[in-house]
Amino acid sequence: MKLDRIARTSCLAPVAAIMLMLAGVLFPSPASGQELIGRLKYGGGGDWYANPTSLPNLLEFAREETNLDLPKREKVIEPGSHDIFDFAFIHATGHGNIHFNEAERKNLRDYLLSGGFLHVDDNYGLDEHFRPEVKKLFPDKELVELPFSHPIYHCFFDFSQGLPKIHEHHGGPPHGYAIVHEGRVVLFYSYNTDLGDGWESEEVHHDPPAKHLAALKMGTNLLIYALSR
Repeated sequence: MKLDRIARTSCLAPVAAIMLMLAGVLFPSPASGQELIGRLKYGGGGDWYANPTSLPNLLEFAREETNLDLPKREKVIEPGSHDIFDFAFIHATGHGNIHFNEAERKNLRDYLLSGGFLHVDDNYGLDEHFRPEVKKLFPDKELVELPFSHPIYHCFFDFSQGLPKIHEHHGGPPHGYAIVHEGRVVLFYSYNTDLGDGWESEEVHHDPPAKHLAALKMGTNLLIYALSR
């Protein structure tokens, strides 16, 4: 299901965002004590630790392209930890089962509804486990496909056709789904694309440079969208 009205969610125009970043106004610094970027260590037996070079590469690219004051590496965070509220962007990936217990589910939901952001990237095999979990996490909300006009595709780099296709997986186009709360994307789910593989170092998957670059650019958009909320 696509909701065109979601496209009216405001996101800073690229020029304005750049100016605020350069001025140090828009984004908090890691020196302030706030850990900005996290990797979600979830239960269920899935490989939450997959793609170990992905986030460091994305953070390096985003620092160079946007002048964001970002850490060199992500921090591992568990869904039930109170420290999760210190993070502005959390990434989750894997190939297998993902599961939250009731306490983790409540904590993660509270985090997202209070201003947090979670990016879940299907690394081929996560989808069948993730969809039931997201229904438990947000029983009152629907996982909707964002229109290509949504600001998440245009915050910094322009993706007029939505997510780039990195790896083939099921064939067909990639899909960007979201949980939206009060006009803000709180959870973004990239499916049938494998952005995380695209962020990894070239020697891991030997992706063409154009695909590697497209994945990094889309990841930078996700960072900017999350951090500008």
